[in-house]
Amino acid sequence: MKYTQLAKDIIENVGGKENVNSVVHCITRLRFKLKDESKANTETLKNMDGVVTVRKSGGQYQVVIGNHVADVYQAVVEEGGFQAERAVDGDEGEDKGGLFNRFIDMISGIFTPILGVLAASGMIKGFNALFVAVGWLNEEGGTYQILNAIGDGLFYFLPILLGYTAMKKFGGTPFLGMVIAMALVYPDLEGIPASGDPLYTLFSGTMFESPVYIEFFGIPVILMTYSMSVIPIIVSAFFAVKVENFLKKIVPSVVKMFLVPMFTLLIIIPLTFIIIGPIATWASQLIGQATIWAYDLSPVIAGIFLGGFWLVFVMFGLHWGLVPIAMNNIAVGGIDPILALIFVHSFALAAAIFAVWLRTKNQNTKTLSVPAIISAIFGVTEPGMYGIALPLKKPFIFTVISSAIGGGILGLFGTQAYVMGGLGVFQYPSFIHPEEGLNTAAIGALGAVGVGAVLAFVLTYFFGSVNKIEESTAESGLENKTSSDESSREETAAGEEKVNDETIFSPLNGELRNLSEIEDTAFASGSLGEGIAIEPTEGKVYAPVTGTISALFPSNHAIGILSDQGAEVLIHIGMDTVQLNGKHFEAHIEQGSRVELGQLLIEFDLDAIRKDGFSLTTPVVVPNCDHYEIKMTSEKEVKAQGVLFEAKAR
Repeated sequence: MKYTQLAKDIIENVGGKENVNSVVHCITRLRFKLKDESKANTETLKNMDGVVTVRKSGGQYQVVIGNHVADVYQAVVEEGGFQAERAVDGDEGEDKGGLFNRFIDMISGIFTPILGVLAASGMIKGFNALFVAVGWLNEEGGTYQILNAIGDGLFYFLPILLGYTAMKKFGGTPFLGMVIAMALVYPDLEGIPASGDPLYTLFSGTMFESPVYIEFFGIPVILMTYSMSVIPIIVSAFFAVKVENFLKKIVPSVVKMFLVPMFTLLIIIPLTFIIIGPIATWASQLIGQATIWAYDLSPVIAGIFLGGFWLVFVMFGLHWGLVPIAMNNIAVGGIDPILALIFVHSFALAAAIFAVWLRTKNQNTKTLSVPAIISAIFGVTEPGMYGIALPLKKPFIFTVISSAIGGGILGLFGTQAYVMGGLGVFQYPSFIHPEEGLNTAAIGALGAVGVGAVLAFVLTYFFGSVNKIEESTAESGLENKTSSDESSREETAAGEEKVNDETIFSPLNGELRNLSEIEDTAFASGSLGEGIAIEPTEGKVYAPVTGTISALFPSNHAIGILSDQGAEVLIHIGMDTVQLNGKHFEAHIEQGSRVELGQLLIEFDLDAIRKDGFSLTTPVVVPNCDHYEIKMTSEKEVKAQGVLFEAKAR
């Protein structure tokens, strides 16, 4: 790789890969979060070929590279073995755009490494169920058993994989997470409730009644099934990282290698069994009781509630509070309405992912979508939910909405199950009345699926913004396409980039300042391109040229434009405003959009940004200035669409 040696030198001089918590990049610079900034050789880095300068700001150690930062970033990630995604580790004080966005970011980061095998396992499970349904396999046969082990093995031991990825995501030792999960699914512990009578029962006579079979130093342990669970191991990993980091500070170095993991396991595993597990169990029971109450109140309300929140319940493992109730209903009365009301969710998810598959420009997303659709149809929703819908956010929201409406229709028709059926398409036979056959309730279930699936597809197809997240960089959410755009234009017959004369107009109303006067040394030195700085007096950015948006970040603080004449224009609104993560900014265009001179691109709240402590000095530079002779305006103030500078092709 072209930048391999540069990447090695940068890693060495930031204190080595062991000193790096995370590394991301924006439009011009690598942004490291270091464990100890004093270990970095700042002066060496500043004088290094390929490095413009070094800045320390906002808790980040910034190595300014320039236009080819995306290529250097890839080399740094490969050489250091870092995770090429938005980092969550230790982001003290940063606004992530809200609790929901932070949660989605966390879940996506934890599940991304296993998406391929997750989708494969889901397909195998689905096809195995199909083979049984059509009579090709027998559930007692060896072929079915082995295929079931292949497809179900990952889901059964899912906590072990998540223990690894969650610990890595949170910045801990991945193998510690695996060992914690192994203890949770340890067969001898899982089998204790079936081996004898409980020692005693806690909270007898309440909905939290819990038999206790074992104690830990006299503390009651409420056992539950952790196989196939998600939230307990993620919560455990989160606290394990906190404990591990604390122990690393107080345990002597000579015994740190084995005492830190030993005490981390001794603290976290009992904590999970005693506190985290029971809380999850009781939350499930609360959901079950609330559902029964809602159904007694109104089947339609219960359908909306269950249909809409089922995928959310699955994410937190809360659905286990409903399954026993459904089983008991069928065992006692031969009929159950609870699980019937969630019938639409897998089809709505499949339809939403199908819309993503049709609209997405990202080949990796297309590849993951096909098995995710198949798995969802057969009732296995994890690949599609964690791999496609949740990271894209809107498809997940539209799936929830569509499932809620479908659940309401199921409640309206009085659809109920008469046996414990399968999942997805295999659940439908359980709705057929033993005596009446395909009655109105069973036919209504087909209508509910149709409505839910069509609605999820239409909403996702037209409003899903399925390409927005796929253009994300490690720091800002979008891949810096400037470099790729450059490469596509640089190779002409003569091997040189073709540019023409260009007049670049002001994107803002404001007062003009020389670049050399601003606080950001990377811009001030001219290393990122010739240009000028504007102190804006209005929170609107207009297109300074006619061309294409080559780079736009979800934070909307910086925008790159490639003009039709070949000039590159970079507008960076404010200093370090990337830390606002889009707060106070609103974009009216998208990556790749065609824009005309004077078109409104971005609006921002000047007063709010200044109140949050950020400078709004806005550099406007031409990164490929070596192809031009640039003549700046002599004015001290400028109006939007006033001439900013003339660029004459060399």
